[in-house]
Amino acid sequence: MNRVERAIEAAIFGSRWLAAPFLFGLIIGLAGLLFKFLVKLGEFLWYLRELPNAEALVGVLSLVDLSLTANLILIVIFSSYENFVRPISRTAHPDMPSGLAKIGFSLLKQKLLGSIVAISAVHVLERFMDIEHQVDLVMFGWLVGAMIAFALAMLIVAAADRVSDAGAHGDH
Repeated sequence: MNRVERAIEAAIFGSRWLAAPFLFGLIIGLAGLLFKFLVKLGEFLWYLRELPNAEALVGVLSLVDLSLTANLILIVIFSSYENFVRPISRTAHPDMPSGLAKIGFSLLKQKLLGSIVAISAVHVLERFMDIEHQVDLVMFGWLVGAMIAFALAMLIVAAADRVSDAGAHGDH
């Protein structure tokens, strides 16, 4: 039975490498997002002179939105690799930002929700800045509602993690 248990454990442990293709897919998606960012940046710079201030701000916000999404993808790639595939050696990569190392599941949830709240806030602000061209108050209401829901979810998860950590450490 000991051999069978070791074989099962080896298969389970080895299965973590099945996550690697997903991470490569995210890297390809990140490259696609970079292409989209460069196209938007080029369009923005090309038409910047003629754009009114409000539209210029909306253009900058769309670049911020793509940047936040790229950062979110990087957080998922690094934390998934380190938590589920293999630890990353800080000595082998001394230039690795400290924010990407040792992201536990609790911190990952908070970072993901924080990024989603920031991205949704950018969308709301984009719509608000462009409200004179797109007067769809129902859609704007849904965007604001979604942003508030994401923010509340982030606060609930953070509070639950804090209570869970306090209980785990015996702090009452």
